[in-house]
Amino acid sequence: MSTPNPLTLELATIDDLPAITELWFTVFNDPGMRHLFPDTPGAREWFTAANRTDMLTKPYQKYIKIIDPNTKDTQGQARIAAYAKWDLAMPDERGARFPPWHGDMPGQECDTFFGSLEKERKRVMGDRKHYYLDMLGTHPDYRRRGAGSMLVSWGCEIADREGVAAYIDASQAGLPLYAKHGFVDRSDPAKPSEVTSMARG
Repeated sequence: MSTPNPLTLELATIDDLPAITELWFTVFNDPGMRHLFPDTPGAREWFTAANRTDMLTKPYQKYIKIIDPNTKDTQGQARIAAYAKWDLAMPDERGARFPPWHGDMPGQECDTFFGSLEKERKRVMGDRKHYYLDMLGTHPDYRRRGAGSMLVSWGCEIADREGVAAYIDASQAGLPLYAKHGFVDRSDPAKPSEVTSMARG
């Protein structure tokens, strides 16, 4: 039985944004997320533009990717197997997490959903310095090959080196991965949610 080719972690660049958008819409396709982010050309353009703005103007937003060096995408580049966005700023430094919603999105529902995540983060972390794993997605073809662990470890190592905590809004599928890296469920048991508030450090 042959061993899969090793995957490699690199910093993502502006040139990776179309592939990252494609990956995100492939991974986050459950009915709830697809309602907030419909898979339309306009919503995809909005997503790509939002990430481009972060890359160009917010140096504390760190986009990292896991590539498969031996598999090329349609552009002839190494295929992106997974990516993550680590936010190394506190919410008051960062400002709004997203630009104004695209017309294809239900803006009020987006405000409600993401506003509740921000409140949970504040409830759990308070004003304690921490880094935020804002996004992590692994293509279905590459699951269980260590890509997610590499992306989580990248930020946790920085947090540990700098003596700060870390936080994530975890999906149910992601719970075992984050627990393995020391994240602990800090959700409010009185308010059940599909998203689990997890912190470490």
